[in-house]
Amino acid sequence: MSRLQAAGKRAGVFGAAVGVVAAGAAVGLAAERYAVGRSFRRGDPARGEPFGELRGTPTYVVSDDSIDLYVEVEGDLDADLTILFVHGYALNQDAWHYQRKELGDLGRLVFYDQRAHGRSARGTRERATIDQLAHDLRAVIDAVAPDGPIVLVGHSMGGMTIMALADQYPGLFGDRITGAALLSSSPGRLAEVTIGAPAYTGRILHKLAPGFIAALARQAELVDKSRRVGSDLSYVLTKRLAFASDVPPTLVRFAARMLAQTPIDVVADFFPAFDAHDKLSALSVLQHVETLVMVGSHDLLTPEEHSKDIVRAVPGAELVVVPNAGHLLTLEHPEPVNRALRELVERARRTTGARR
Repeated sequence: MSRLQAAGKRAGVFGAAVGVVAAGAAVGLAAERYAVGRSFRRGDPARGEPFGELRGTPTYVVSDDSIDLYVEVEGDLDADLTILFVHGYALNQDAWHYQRKELGDLGRLVFYDQRAHGRSARGTRERATIDQLAHDLRAVIDAVAPDGPIVLVGHSMGGMTIMALADQYPGLFGDRITGAALLSSSPGRLAEVTIGAPAYTGRILHKLAPGFIAALARQAELVDKSRRVGSDLSYVLTKRLAFASDVPPTLVRFAARMLAQTPIDVVADFFPAFDAHDKLSALSVLQHVETLVMVGSHDLLTPEEHSKDIVRAVPGAELVVVPNAGHLLTLEHPEPVNRALRELVERARRTTGARR
């Protein structure tokens, strides 16, 4: 095996784990290739789906540390209500594919790439924190939705960004922000997540993960080149860790491609932010807005109990557990996600009297 191929295998393992731990790498490659081949032979109902091709009107927003955040606006540009989507770790705004495809009638839709992700610029390593992401979100709100009610929708790290915004800018909630959706997210305790492994094994993997990630980051150029090539192993691990049902191969490849497009040193820079994340005490702010919490029943990265922690801290919040769903809920089961978001937006609209 060449140095490039070896680096690709290591990076594929990491990317598929969405940066949490490199789990499942011991699975035999021959068995993995067999599983991949069988999946492709069954056909692909998502073939032809324009993943990553849906685009809005582009603009850039400057953050408080002077980096450019890439933003797209679409939907009903004249609507009073803005729905602002905040994506997760190692992904980009294209992760909202089915929401931007189906929800344009709800109002102004705003999508942006978090710093160092997608088309947004990178800041310093010291700014790779959830709190900084909240400052970025505030900058996006001020620039592209300075007036009128807003519903925030966050997935995974995007949900954590909304929690940090509530911690830093509580006055926005109930005034400007009238609704919030926290999808596959967590208020903290992420160091306890074992991604389905026994607790003891999970603790060992979590302890080893920072060193493993740092080693990959030291070979960033080589690792990123090999990640873009892709592998059977990265496909299977993406399917295992991001989804719980038998999703189409094209969808798995799309998710794996998004992960591979996020530079490995960016993944490494943000990794410590998850151990530091603890916003349980800030969640009481969400009592002032319509709040939706959604999670997949088989989410290995932000398990169901983390969503229940959120709901316990936000009396009146709606909890929706989607059966047979993993971490990438918005892509795996878009129908219940979109239905719940429509209902959330309608509740938020009624509280403000915003028109369509």
